[in-house]
Amino acid sequence: MDEWTDIVSGIDLLIADGVADPDRLGIGGGSHGGFMAAWAIGQTDRFKAALMGAGISDWGMQAATGEQGTYESGLGGSVGWEGPGPHRHDRLSPISFVSKVRTPVLILHGENDTNVPLGQAMFFHRALCHFGVEHAFVVYPREGHSFRERNHQIDGLRRTREWFDRWLGDPASDQNRI
Repeated sequence: MDEWTDIVSGIDLLIADGVADPDRLGIGGGSHGGFMAAWAIGQTDRFKAALMGAGISDWGMQAATGEQGTYESGLGGSVGWEGPGPHRHDRLSPISFVSKVRTPVLILHGENDTNVPLGQAMFFHRALCHFGVEHAFVVYPREGHSFRERNHQIDGLRRTREWFDRWLGDPASDQNRI
């Protein structure tokens, strides 16, 4: 996957330039960025924490249930009704690699998301439970693909900061250590 190769190359350059600490890498994003974060942690254990915000875990399910099914099938490469699998979307879906995940994951999703339906987050959550992966799963009531309620926006930001502080360490506290 070209996106993944680009991301890894960028991270490697940041590490080589001394901008990023290879022992304190986190990854996160929302929507397609949430998909990429979920993909990344199934490919490598170099990330110490991850955030999957409204991310796609299974392209076949996304093509069948998301708002833009035809478009989504193009991104995933196939749909499940094309005959017996395995399908191309299986090779491009984070759920297919969840057995390899060791990275702690924070999953944030809106209850009423029709772009990336809540089932995507539920599927990933249940798979992480099955494999005993440390994670937190938060569903925001009344929210769609992006959070509109101020208290949910603040809560999502607070949880994200606490999650990455927990797993990567708080850089501010590092400055206070002797």
